[in-house]
Amino acid sequence: MRTLMIVICILGLAACANVPDRHNDKPNIIILFADDLGYGDLGSYGHPYIRTPNLDDLASEGQRWTDFYVAAPVCSPSRGALLTGKLPNRTGLYGRQINVLFPNDTTGIPEKELTLAEALKQQGYATGMFGKWHLGDALDTYPTRHGFDYWFGLPYSNDMDWAGVANFDELMALMAQGKMEELQQEIADRQKKYFAPEIEYWHVPLIRSEVRESGYDDQIVERPADQRTLTRRYTEEAIEFIESNRDQPFLVYLPYSMPHTPLFRSNAFVNRSLAGRYGDVIEEIDWSVGAVVDKLKALNLDDNTLIVFTSDNGPWLTMYQHGGSAGLLNHGKGTTFEGGMRVPAVFWWPGSIAPGDISEIGSTMDIYATALALAGAPPPPGVDGMDLRETLTGQAPSPRKTVAYYRGGELRAFRKGDYKLHLITEGAYRQPPERTVHEQPVLHHLASDPAEKFDVSSSHPDIVADILAEIERHKAGLVEQPPLFDQRLERAASR
Repeated sequence: MRTLMIVICILGLAACANVPDRHNDKPNIIILFADDLGYGDLGSYGHPYIRTPNLDDLASEGQRWTDFYVAAPVCSPSRGALLTGKLPNRTGLYGRQINVLFPNDTTGIPEKELTLAEALKQQGYATGMFGKWHLGDALDTYPTRHGFDYWFGLPYSNDMDWAGVANFDELMALMAQGKMEELQQEIADRQKKYFAPEIEYWHVPLIRSEVRESGYDDQIVERPADQRTLTRRYTEEAIEFIESNRDQPFLVYLPYSMPHTPLFRSNAFVNRSLAGRYGDVIEEIDWSVGAVVDKLKALNLDDNTLIVFTSDNGPWLTMYQHGGSAGLLNHGKGTTFEGGMRVPAVFWWPGSIAPGDISEIGSTMDIYATALALAGAPPPPGVDGMDLRETLTGQAPSPRKTVAYYRGGELRAFRKGDYKLHLITEGAYRQPPERTVHEQPVLHHLASDPAEKFDVSSSHPDIVADILAEIERHKAGLVEQPPLFDQRLERAASR
């Protein structure tokens, strides 16, 4: 790595003052992962009222990616793809009928999958996670069973495990019995609580889990979790981990529980933002980013640390002002429109990353391959992520030229270069449009039409044919695994 940086400096592609020379040239990796943050929710991505000075500084000092994607438009499969570097269909971390994992499930990341934490531990990294997991809440599925030395956070989304109402299995029973009116009333009653949230509405646990020589130490810190304190406490725990592991390379994975609804923030951020409660939550996340950066600088670790900030999917639009914005992009969470799967992404590494706006294609799966490459380890076979080092350090073209848009295990769209082809379009969470399987696929030129308004397929039949051929090559290279999330339905049916 040091040799690479010296060459980059000679070529004038990066500042040379602080070429990292610690930890055997293995940089620290910090992944800051927001929940349901929209493409248009940061100042550096165009929001006029939400103040995000710390993230904006990282974007100006590092790289702001404009065409960065998740592997799925909802939580669990997106997070699985980040941590395995693989499409959900390749690992089984998806569902065709159940979109995400719910409390009291029994499945999680398959043992055969090498997570980012496991791979970096093999390279001598300390590994800590601080925040939302959402890849299984059974003990044997915890982060500490998949490579993390330490975990402090929630096992699933902060709106799961409702108190005093029907649980997930009971809701599924209502659906199976055809009691749709009763089901819709239950959902409507919950919507009101999202918009005036109280801690006692949810029974979600805050967990601390550690790997010890004697085994695992798993504790419920509090239940229900005081969600007003989550962003602050995640940050404090992450900073303590950084201080404790300053003399060895470390991975810090900080997946915030916010701004997934219900929206909670600490007293210091109540009514702080011009953008209301949602803005308060984002501005507290921005504070968290600043606190982490300040600690790195105080410990003289900033020039040997890569920070990546991004989101797990687009904004939850049916939450109205309690949800975010996709900016000029179309639609949001749950869909394979741009607003559902294109997310803000900022990369920061002083003295190593060449600052600028990057309009090349990238993916959260690429974080996996890039981090392993920086640690001096080859990715395991079958990984979908790509190594972005040359783009980060020298603004070379990204190795990624395509994006596959999956929803519920179904390939619904495909991007190659600036063109995106829709095979199937559908809204999410009871929003239009209705599901349409396009006999003639819809083509958009995203550089000139990021909002996906204009179908140019009739003008470019050659591009349509080329992308269809690319899709066939993609499918031929994908050995699909059965959907693990749907096993819950199979178990229920067998009772």
